Amino acid sequence: MTFTVEVDVPVPMRDGIALATNVWRPAGPGPFPALLVRTPYGKDDAGLYGNPKLPDVFAFVAAGYAVVAQDVRGTSRSPGIFVPHANEGRDGADTLAWLAAQPWCDGAVGMWGGSYMGFAQWEAAVLGAPALRAIAPVMSSADPYAAPWYSPGGALSQDAVLTWATLSALRNLRRTLADKKGDGGADGHGDDAGHGAGDGHGGQGDGQDGGQDGGQDGGQGHGDGDGHGHDDVADVGRLMSGLSDPGLLHDPLPLADRVALTRHLPWAGQVLGHPERDAFWQEIAAIDRCADITVPALHVGGWYDVFIRETVRSYTMMRRHGGSADARDGQRMVIGPWCHADGMDLGTFPDRSFGLEGSIKTADVTGAHLRFFDRWVRDRTDTPDDANPANPASAGGAGAGASDDTHRVRIFVMGVDRWRDEVDWPLPGTRHTPFFLDGAGRANTAAGDGLLTHDVPETEAADTFRYDPRHPVPTLGGTVLAAVPGSYPGPADQAAAEAREDVLCFATPVLDRPVEVTGHVSLVLHVSSSAPDTDFTGKLVDVHPDGRAILLCEGIQRARYRGSLTEPALMEPGTVYELSIDLGVTSNVFLPGHRILLEVSSSNFPRYDRNTNTGTTIATDGPDDLVVAVNRVHHGPRHPSRLVLPLIERPSPERPEPERPDPEHAALERADSEPTTKIAEAEARP
Repeated sequence: MTFTVEVDVPVPMRDGIALATNVWRPAGPGPFPALLVRTPYGKDDAGLYGNPKLPDVFAFVAAGYAVVAQDVRGTSRSPGIFVPHANEGRDGADTLAWLAAQPWCDGAVGMWGGSYMGFAQWEAAVLGAPALRAIAPVMSSADPYAAPWYSPGGALSQDAVLTWATLSALRNLRRTLADKKGDGGADGHGDDAGHGAGDGHGGQGDGQDGGQDGGQDGGQGHGDGDGHGHDDVADVGRLMSGLSDPGLLHDPLPLADRVALTRHLPWAGQVLGHPERDAFWQEIAAIDRCADITVPALHVGGWYDVFIRETVRSYTMMRRHGGSADARDGQRMVIGPWCHADGMDLGTFPDRSFGLEGSIKTADVTGAHLRFFDRWVRDRTDTPDDANPANPASAGGAGAGASDDTHRVRIFVMGVDRWRDEVDWPLPGTRHTPFFLDGAGRANTAAGDGLLTHDVPETEAADTFRYDPRHPVPTLGGTVLAAVPGSYPGPADQAAAEAREDVLCFATPVLDRPVEVTGHVSLVLHVSSSAPDTDFTGKLVDVHPDGRAILLCEGIQRARYRGSLTEPALMEPGTVYELSIDLGVTSNVFLPGHRILLEVSSSNFPRYDRNTNTGTTIATDGPDDLVVAVNRVHHGPRHPSRLVLPLIERPSPERPEPERPDPEHAALERADSEPTTKIAEAEARP
């Protein structure tokens, strides 16, 4: 293969700044379609070209595409100041216009990339650049408030914010130190360090490298010349200490008192200062303007990725509200058993292995991108792609036989640990079925009396626990951004959490047949508290015969945001309120011998910030402000608290027909048909 590479091509923006850009062009006269990636992690970093989550750049070039990689404003070799989200829309649109005007480009451009690189795609797509024909965001979001910085229930995603912001502040600080040394800030030597391969979430090891290099570049320099007299080299140490010790990163209060962090990334202070989904967030939420996005999208996600809710919601919203027929029809989605952190996408975890098929290396991410771009950038309707039922990779999927047999969605079904093609999401025929919370009021710990039943309980009861923000329930696996010492993301055993008195557990009896749960999971709780504000959390757990309690998905609802993310309302202590909690999405077959279990508590730290229970501004509350809340979950005929599961019931090789009458299936049918027990199904988040 022969190709030409131009390095650090200056691409002018509307305000006169020029962003550093690399261009790979295939051999031949052209013109070529172009595929653009815009990254804050360094366009020259090897991680951009060797990360298994991302497509192979050289395969793009071999297929006849020009590949264009650009350092976003204020990062690596591009001048300016890096302010997350502030310039990606305009700078992306300007870059697309520049590409379309190049003699070697045929005017058709696609965008690709993961994590923040996905933000750059959505924020450019909403502006309607004529040259843009398709986007392919990997593990990303069109609503940065909902993921990754806050959550659908209004709690701060503390792990994501502090981990990513600390790594970004270290990169900014490295540029400052390089400027002082005379290495050139715009050149940004060394800014490529301090992040994981491809997306900046490689965990503490990569972050330490970036901080250490920054300290070396800074030499013995002190202060920054602004009269404030702080020590940049000392700030490197402060920031690095949090990456090496999660207690130093997450525990100190007030949460807003992160001086070194906000000094080198002021945006972090803005995030903490905007806990509501106000104009600060609405202005960058492409999801709110789907009608302005006229291009198809290939969405790639992981069941344990911090972005997974929004990956799926972006797909469903664009299917319904995209701004053109191509945008609506051209949505495609691939989801595997993966986490966000680099190396956590191989399908193998300490508490759960999904086998060889669970590795992202088996998912052919490059092939999926090529088929997608050939169809929508090159407009090759004769090229087989994942939507073609004649494609062997799609034929025979569980959705076959539907009126529309286009396979838009490919998912890894956990439990049976197999890939499956589907016609759409939510899966056709999904039945959102309530499982009611029951028991005598002693559901504390997994040894308690909490039950999940198909019928509305006959008697009223309430389970009580004390939530002390000084001793929150620790995060065990799940959708955290990066591994920290002694912990890891993904399908972790929750047994340690379920031994706590402040964790309520509600479980089904042992199953005698497979039960598939694929789709959006929600939880409706009737709650009261002694505090004017508190949180309620939920986790869906697969309890294995050997006792492992494997996390599938989770969520949180901050009580003050129970009615609106823009207009908080405090609770009256002792009053019962109904809360709807988005527990995210999953695909799992609960096998015979397993149990379905729901955990309920009031904290999941540091995945989310701790509610101080005061009803005031949480980010500015200090350690002396913390209040213990006595929280109650009510259940019974007057307070039908319920877990709503998306059940998939189809004959298939993985789901054999039962050989005898199935009492569980009959109970589900009664729940749907008997008016006396029918409860309106909770709306799953789209």
